Amino acid sequence: MSDTALLIVDVQNDFCPGGALPVPEGDRVIPVINRYIEEILAGGGDIIASRDWHPPGTRHFRAAGGPWPPHCVQGTGGAAFHPRLELPTRAVIITKGDNSRDDGYSAFDGTDPSAQPLADILRQRNVQKLLVGGLATDYCVRASTLDALRHGFTTVILLDAMRGIDLKDGDVARALDEMIRAGARTATLASIAEEVEGAHGSR
Repeated sequence: MSDTALLIVDVQNDFCPGGALPVPEGDRVIPVINRYIEEILAGGGDIIASRDWHPPGTRHFRAAGGPWPPHCVQGTGGAAFHPRLELPTRAVIITKGDNSRDDGYSAFDGTDPSAQPLADILRQRNVQKLLVGGLATDYCVRASTLDALRHGFTTVILLDAMRGIDLKDGDVARALDEMIRAGARTATLASIAEEVEGAHGSR
């Protein structure tokens, strides 16, 4: 599993119930993602967490003609990772959407604190397989997954670790279909656990 990384997409307060742009049942992914974190760390894999980090004035927001209410504004409590998300201290934090012209849907548009893009970080760590979960299925998870495939990574979407907005009825189903048709594999915690146990047993 050392060639595997878990990408946790935007599990931030504003995307969970009570936030500025809540994804229905968004907080329900948290205990599941925490289990994935345990499994990936046990197998020697990497943990990556992306976050929206929007400036107050951005074309992404309705006031400037964008589709969304203000959310995940830089330095606010809404932009913080959910307090129940158990990120390890060595997790790589990817910041995206941090200028006024960038919607920031894909984690591959973001960078770490040293301004390295996600694709470069993954290649430096010899990651070949990327497991993707988080919020929201039909926006940032979708965009990140499609970009991961374009960059040549084996990409697995974690069906039990994501929730969608479904702004238009059927958006989530269409996003899942698009990701799978583009080449993404699917998994759940049970199948990943079996894979990790198999890797441990082969050592």
